[in-house]
Amino acid sequence: MRTAAALALLPLLLASAPAHAAPAAQERAERFLTLYNSVYTGLATVASENAWKSSTDVRPENEGRRVAAEEAYATFIGDPAIIAEVDALLAERAALSPLQVRQLLKIKANASTAPGSMRPVVAKRIAAEAQAAAVQDSFVFCLEAVPAGQACPAPLTANDIDAKLSTVTDLAERQRVWEASKRIGVPLKPHLVELRALRNQIARASGYSSYFGLMTADYGMSADEMMTLLDGIVRDIKPLYDALGTYGRDRLAQRYGVAPPAGAMPAHWAPNRWGQEWTGLVPGIDLDPYFAQRTPEWIVRTSEQFYTSIGMQPLPESFWARSDLYPVPAGVDRHKNSHASAWHIDLHQDVRSLMSVQADAGWFFTSHHELGHIYYDLAYARPEVPPVLREGANRAFHEGVGELISVAASQVPYLKKIGVLPKNTKINLTQIMLEEALTRTVVFLPWSAGVMSRFEYELYERDLPPDQWQRRWWELVEQHQGMSPPTADRLTDPALCDACTKTHIIDDPAGYYDYALATVIKYQLHEHIATKILKQDPRSCDYSGNKEVGAYLQKILEKGATEDWRTVLEEATGEPLSTRAMLAYYQPLLDTLRKDQRRR
Repeated sequence: MRTAAALALLPLLLASAPAHAAPAAQERAERFLTLYNSVYTGLATVASENAWKSSTDVRPENEGRRVAAEEAYATFIGDPAIIAEVDALLAERAALSPLQVRQLLKIKANASTAPGSMRPVVAKRIAAEAQAAAVQDSFVFCLEAVPAGQACPAPLTANDIDAKLSTVTDLAERQRVWEASKRIGVPLKPHLVELRALRNQIARASGYSSYFGLMTADYGMSADEMMTLLDGIVRDIKPLYDALGTYGRDRLAQRYGVAPPAGAMPAHWAPNRWGQEWTGLVPGIDLDPYFAQRTPEWIVRTSEQFYTSIGMQPLPESFWARSDLYPVPAGVDRHKNSHASAWHIDLHQDVRSLMSVQADAGWFFTSHHELGHIYYDLAYARPEVPPVLREGANRAFHEGVGELISVAASQVPYLKKIGVLPKNTKINLTQIMLEEALTRTVVFLPWSAGVMSRFEYELYERDLPPDQWQRRWWELVEQHQGMSPPTADRLTDPALCDACTKTHIIDDPAGYYDYALATVIKYQLHEHIATKILKQDPRSCDYSGNKEVGAYLQKILEKGATEDWRTVLEEATGEPLSTRAMLAYYQPLLDTLRKDQRRR
């Protein structure tokens, strides 16, 4: 349904009863919500379809269609007539059902991202976001700086860069690769300058402290309250992170044949572009060789089999037909977004994933994670959950479920059951915990709850000037991650924006703390599943084949956003958000690291 036609119907339906026989509040609300959800679904589907096309085939014409679809969607959700009706209905909220109130509040929150009173600014923001995404998705990485307009003689993919940073031991070569990965920040910086201004202008016109504050409102929290929560997580995890940092620097120094740094570790030492994960440092825990004889297709199909084994339905055939799961073949003239993602196109059964799966351990865990999003989408795509509430209990819950299954997929009993590890493989559980802490959890938290969240908080909430972005970014990296740029001149070059090199800063802004909170939530859920359902050690358990685990998860997933996330978490785990379960999981590892380091 076209936006103009939908808006034309709205006042007619709202005024369909005679003035002297005004409908009861619930009846009026239900009529409004039925219309809203119908139009919302249609426009959201068109917007998602065009965003998908733009992300999987980066071309100007696809970018244009994406912008047009998002403008239509924004025009509808921010229409003043809709918001006026929402306000009128909320004035009678005592007479409404809790589900109706939640829908109305969500509609009002959605409108704050695209208020009709600022339609030209919203349109400008949508166009700016699409342009920035196109620059990001079409950027060609090159080992050498290439003048504008000149083709790179030997282009690199994001996967190529990641592979080199995981394997190359020559520090000079590592620095070249690392610097190549940061060149994308230069063309993206002007886009972020414009986007920050537009996002904040819209958010503040809607009554929020900043765009960051608008995003944290989804959790029922202010920007400052969110940062207090995140600071607490970083503080809780610091003793373990410091112990891991000492271990990691020592291992890397051995790998590169040099002495460990006395102060901050040069960033190009880390096995990841941003130091958010430290892979390949634990002897005997390299799982990649176990996947060498597998295919990318096997990885995704095996991920689906995990979910069906616990009682969930096979993925729709449309998932396999419409997803973009594997790298673009060499020589094919198509660019796509390099970040793995899951898509709920029509808020019903059209679910897809965008990945570049290769046969290695990292993609094995990522595939299980992304399908976690997909199964969450399918679980709440049911009549009892109105379309406007077809999302996670909060954004972190969606990530938390995906991460939970990554934890489950890394358990030794599961890897043996599916034949990845030979049955007689002996793996030390402390080594497994060490690998997990370095690559997927503990090392990630100072980056996500510290560097990324604090930078975006200051970017939006404090209007950090662009000429301070680079220096402030590296101050935060050193404070939270203990790393510094390879050369000091990176701090003063006005063209650089190393923060801009992280895709979320551009196309998924002011919400990176979702991943940090998801990390905490996943351990709370995992501990409950392992100890209460499986009756197994949380560090060595197997979800697969257990229908009770599937039923437990389904009960959480099928709610969507129909209940407050705090209630959902406490009902599922018996406690509020807490790092307790995560710290308990890693306590044996911390004890071992401290003992080993005292011996030196």
